[in-house]
Order: sequence, then C-alpha cells, then structure tokens
Amino acid sequence: MKVVIAPDSFKDSLSAHGIAQAIALGWQQVFPNAEIIQCPMADGGEGSIQAVLEVCSGQWREQIVQGPLGEAVLAKWGWLDADKIAIIEMAQASGIQLLLPSQRDACHSSTYGTGQLILAALDAGAKQIILTIGGSATNDAGAGLLNALGAKFLDADHQVLPAGGLALQNLVQIDLENFDSRIQQTKFLLAADVTNPLCGPNGASHIFGPQKGASPQQVLALDQALSHFADVTAQYFGFDQRNETGAGAAGGLGFAAKIFLKAEFRSGVEVIAELNQLTAKIQGADWVITGEGKFDEQTLNGKTPFGVAKIAQAASVPVIVIAGTLGQNYQALYEHGITAVFSLTSGPTSLEEACQNAADLIRARTTDIARLIQSSMLRKE
Repeated sequence: MKVVIAPDSFKDSLSAHGIAQAIALGWQQVFPNAEIIQCPMADGGEGSIQAVLEVCSGQWREQIVQGPLGEAVLAKWGWLDADKIAIIEMAQASGIQLLLPSQRDACHSSTYGTGQLILAALDAGAKQIILTIGGSATNDAGAGLLNALGAKFLDADHQVLPAGGLALQNLVQIDLENFDSRIQQTKFLLAADVTNPLCGPNGASHIFGPQKGASPQQVLALDQALSHFADVTAQYFGFDQRNETGAGAAGGLGFAAKIFLKAEFRSGVEVIAELNQLTAKIQGADWVITGEGKFDEQTLNGKTPFGVAKIAQAASVPVIVIAGTLGQNYQALYEHGITAVFSLTSGPTSLEEACQNAADLIRARTTDIARLIQSSMLRKE
C-alpha cells in the first residue's frame, strides 16, 4: 500500500510537516508496512516557504528590511540552491501580522521591504523568484517594492513621493533610469489566488482596504490614487493592465508585478505542488491524505485540499481530508475529487484544547480511518 500525505498547516497549531508526521504515525499503527510519502503543502499563504524547504532540502535565509511602516524587521526567505530559486513570502516583510490592529494604516504602509527581499535574492544569483503574496498590510500598488528596486515616482516638483498608496494621487512622472537591470533576466512567479482588479468596487482598496485600517473615506481616496497611478503607468508603457485578473492582489502589488516585473500569475497551491513534485509522488498511490484547519466551501477558492484533490483526481487516487473543523457546505468538495472528510475532534472541546492536542487528535483520527479501510480490505479477501 502506498499513501501520500500532503496536508497544509493548521493555523496557530501545527506546521504542515507536523501534521504530516502525525498522520503518518496514525496510519502506521494499522498498516506498519505501508509505503508512506510525506509531502507537506501550502497554498501560497503563511507557511509556504517552510513547506517547500522541508521537501526540497532548501535553506532559510534572513534579511533586515523595512516593515510596513518603515520599522526594521528581520524577514526570512527561502533559497533552493540547485535551481537558483528564491521563495519570498510578502508577509515576512510587509505583512499585516507585523502590526497591531491599532497600527494598521492602508494609506501609508509600504511594500518597500518586500522589494529589499527581492534585492537580496538577486544578489544571491536568483534565476527565478517566487513571490507568495498573502497577508499584506499594504495598499500601495507595489510602489514601495519598485522604489526598493530603483524606480522613482515623482510629483510635479520632481520630488520623490512619500511611502504609501495615498501619495500616488500626486504622481506626475515615472523614472526607471536606475531600475535594477537584473530584473530583465529574472523570471518572476506570483503565487496568488486573488482575482480582483486594481480599482473600482471590486478592487484592492474597496475589498481589502478596510481590513488594513482604511476608513470609508480613505477607501475612496486610495481607490482614486491607485487609479491615477494606473493612468500614469499606462501613459508611460502604452498599455493599461488595471483590470487584469489579480492586479488588485496584495493591495495592488499584483499590478506592479504584472507590468514592471513581467510576472506570471499562478495558483499558490499549484506552485507549491510543482516545487514539491506532488504529481509524481501521487502516481501509483492507493490513498492521498490531506487537510487544513477549517474545511468549508471557501476551500474551493484554491486552498490546499482542493489543489491536492485536483492532482489526485487526475491520477484516479481517492482523497481523504482530515480537518480541524468542518464549515458551511463542505460537502461541495465531494464533486472535486474528495472521497471522504473527517473532523479532528470526536466530542465537545475548545479551540485552545484542540490546538494544543492537535498531534494526538490527528494521530487518533487517522488510526480510526485506517482501521475502517483495513476492515473493508479484509471483507474483500
């Protein structure tokens, strides 16, 4: 029997690697001779670098950069030396988790630190840079990132604009004379599942601005500022990509990545699966086991179990999901390659208790599932 274990992390509880280990231990209690392949996964959000480095034997690297409001932060990024691939989590440098709720400032927060991580990757000799862009604190359309790479955005007095999305309302001129030339020889890949345009009622400012601290009035002002940024950019390049799918991702960083970095957009879970060679590992498997903290209809929006199930379905391999909790309309996933779903707890328990005991609960639930499969196998014999 061959089993591939490919879960995401359980937020505030265990890493994807820890989840995979617990599932493996539970399965081995019933099937000690099974061939078990652990392949920790992620969907481009928190934990993506860790999931790849654990499978691909990569390296953690560190860089002191500017945080969302200019403060110094120690950001980690991943390096795969064999292929010269850098993996950068935007949240490490420009993430909302770096700020207290009272500090969130969509008008003035900047992606500059993420640009500094790109510089570090370029200095290391990166041939490809993968950006995972979930969890941002910013709404500056990637202007800060571009500043770090040498771009200048000037006002009517030829002065460099201050940090933040609101300042873009005063943009008059784009100066790329000192824009890092290595970017032209580097492949950029954005791991993102956000499809919003840059501007308008479904754009970056209206949809994501409020959670980053923007008031209703500030949302309107930011949307106008980003629209003006798109106007000036279109004049400079001769084309307009504000309505492209994903331009509004990460407070508009998607817009900058598409135009200035020529980035390719991919589903986060597809990128991680490709790096971790999940498709090859699933070939010939009898079962695939995946999971996440909360499994519900939102999983359809490109989360890890959905992506894993698509790959397994193509190989005609059944998929079991183990989740911390089951949410609304999780049954919809049965139409997308999921065979069976099991929640972690067997009785009333608090979230804190479930998080603290996640490894034991996962191991026990996996053993229960394996015993059920074993019984079915014995009946067939």
